[in-house]
Amino acid sequence: MMPAYMIITAHIHDREGFVAVYAKAAAELVARHGGEYVLRGKGPAVALEGDAHDGAVTLVSRWPDMASLRRFWDSPDYAVLKQARQGLATVRVLAVEGDWVG
Repeated sequence: MMPAYMIITAHIHDREGFVAVYAKAAAELVARHGGEYVLRGKGPAVALEGDAHDGAVTLVSRWPDMASLRRFWDSPDYAVLKQARQGLATVRVLAVEGDWVG
């Protein structure tokens, strides 16, 4: 079984709304599904090449495996949260299996 990581970059349009409607509920749901945050960016990202993520907030969560990550992502509870964040942020999400080499 190989760990999986979810890498999220978000351009937040309404910080107050995002925090109130999405952030806390998503964190609780991640923990309930077996994930844990391993990186919470403290400010906007600076793109060194390309511009897709410039100014975005970055978040990385670790999961026991890809199946656990997908159960979270595909869950009815998370579907409600994804819908609730519409208009609050533009989000890009990447899921990858691998070993943390830090």
